[in-house]
Order: sequence, then structure tokens, then C-alpha cells
Amino acid sequence: MRFFEFLGTGTSQGVPIIGSQHPVCLSSDFKDKRLRSSLYINLEDVCLLIDCGPDFRQQMLRSNLSKVDAILLTHEHNDHVLGLDDVRPINFMMQKDMPIYGLERTLNEVTKRFPYAFSKNKYPGAPQFELFPVHEHDLFHCNSIPIQTLPIMHGSLPIIGYKIGDLCYITDASYLSEAVIRELFNVTHLVINSLRMEKEHPAHFILPQTLDIIQKIQPKNAYITHVSHLIGFHEEVQKTLPKNVYLAHDGMRIVM
Repeated sequence: MRFFEFLGTGTSQGVPIIGSQHPVCLSSDFKDKRLRSSLYINLEDVCLLIDCGPDFRQQMLRSNLSKVDAILLTHEHNDHVLGLDDVRPINFMMQKDMPIYGLERTLNEVTKRFPYAFSKNKYPGAPQFELFPVHEHDLFHCNSIPIQTLPIMHGSLPIIGYKIGDLCYITDASYLSEAVIRELFNVTHLVINSLRMEKEHPAHFILPQTLDIIQKIQPKNAYITHVSHLIGFHEEVQKTLPKNVYLAHDGMRIVM
């Protein structure tokens, strides 16, 4: 079965935020509890992970997942890479280095944050990575799967999204060029970020901006991720969205 699953749909602090008394942080609805954003894609023979944040271990155990053939990184911020150390049991089980794809700048940061994984005298239990630099508008193959990178702006930081078949994943975006919008026109599955309901942010779309982008791309279905508590309660927000737009939640699985 081909599917993608939202391992996490939260922002850098997750939801609830430590110590917060905001009503959404106090919600008992499991859909309002958000680990850091990551997507798992099962293409039957190949399983891909987009981003690997600090909640990776918890996410994989919760979803009873264990196979990862490669990791695609959108950028180097901590909430997208700090789980890489927890790739170790997958290394041991699959008996191979983990291929990691990302911008050269992002991969350089991986080597700085996990220097023990690249040491000449490596500790036997250290994670094993094989790094593959990609560019902002590349078409490359991972285990025979064609993957296209998309240039995205995260504030002033250039990052990348990924298009894999009829699925496109964009997170932490604050700007999409008209060329990218045209390229994605009518895509089947669009995953895109939205930080909160109102008050514009310099580095992230807020909901009205996200809905405007979705309207321009006109996907068959759109899923909103990288969401903070300030977007509101999941059930209330979902009622306000167009019929083909879904506020994603942790553990949400879509058959492709």
C-alpha cells in the first residue's frame, strides 16, 4: 500500500508548549497535540522520510514504523534535523549507512552538529550517514524514485520543498515564486505550512496566505502542516476550510 503519514505537524516548540496555559495547549483532543513536523512516505518498495526532528524516535514508535531508505531534509533548523542520532537502530537493522539528501549548506550543518558520525575513529555505536548534496531546482533519483526539489524562501533563508510523483511537500515557507506555483498547478496532494490564523510572520505563511497559495495551485487535496497553537482548535479550524483542504494532525495517513 502506498501512503504518506504525518509523523508530526507542529512548529519548532511543538504543541502544547512547555508551561503554556493557552486553551489549545490545554486541549484534550489528540488532534491538537503536535510533535515537530515530519512526513513519512511509503512507496511500497521505498520508504522516505522528509525531515528528522527531535521527536523522530517517539514518532516512529507511535506509528509502528521501522524502515527508512533515505532522508530528505528541507533545511537545517533544529526542529528538522535533531532526530538524526536516532537513526542508529535503523542503521543497525538495515546494515547500511543512511542516505541523506539536502542543500550543501544543510548537509554542512549536519556534519557540524553530529561530528562523531563523521569521525575517522568512529565510535562503534555512532550513526552512519551518507550525504548527497542537491540544488534548489534538481531532479534526482533515490532508489529509482524520481524526486524534484523546489526552491522555497523561509524568510531570507533559501530552503527546498520536494515533489515526489503526485505529492508535494512544502514547509516553513514564507514565499513561493510564480514559477513554482505554475509547476505545481493541479498537483494531487499538496502539503504546505501555516503558522497561525492572523498576524503576519516574517518567515512563515499564516492561514490566509496559505489558502491564497492553495487557491493558485488548485491541488486535488491540500494538507496544512507546521502549525502552532495560535491557529486554534483543530475541529473548529477544519470547519472553516474549503472542502478539499485539511488541517493535518499527527498520525494522519493518506493512501496514495
